[in-house]
Parts: sequence; structure tokens; C-alpha cells
Amino acid sequence: MPDRALYTLLALLVLALATPHAVRADVQKGAQLARQWCANCHVIGGNPAGAVPQGPPNFPAIARSRMTLDQLRAFLSHPHGAMLDLALTRAEIDDLIGYIGTLR
Repeated sequence: MPDRALYTLLALLVLALATPHAVRADVQKGAQLARQWCANCHVIGGNPAGAVPQGPPNFPAIARSRMTLDQLRAFLSHPHGAMLDLALTRAEIDDLIGYIGTLR
């Protein structure tokens, strides 16, 4: 009987690790993070906050891109180029990715 409990616990652990990060994302927090940190440079919804004729991609374009969620997660973990190093937590990255996923 103890072996069965151990196998059940291991199976639950494997399922928890296999669950995509976006499932645990808080989309509302992601939207708030986007408005707070990203809207100064990116268009996060349908309407730009300012005139940005060229520059970083808008969030709907990012959502439609061929970038996988894992690639986006890696990018946000290690910002590139002129992007600010916000030092987002894993949970914040997951929330932001969850929000971007709603724009697909």
C-alpha cells in the first residue's frame, strides 16, 4: 500500500510539472503589468497610447507571431536590445504571457 501512495504522489508531481505555465497565469495581473511597464513603448491593445510609427512590436502582433510561449518566456527572462531590464518574477512573466495569449 505505501508503494501505491508513492506512485500516486509521483504521478501528481509529474502532472503539476507538465502543466503549462499559462494555465496558472493571472491574466488580469498581466494586463495591469502591461499597462504599468509596457505601454510606454508597446501598443498593448488596439489603441496606441502615443504616436509610435516604428519601434517595438505591438502586443497583438506579438500574440500572432510564431514565437512559442516558452520562447516568449525566455525572451522576457533575459530582455534584449533597448528593452528595459524590469527583472520580472516568474509569476509576473507568466501573468504577462497569459495576457498576451488572450490577444491571439
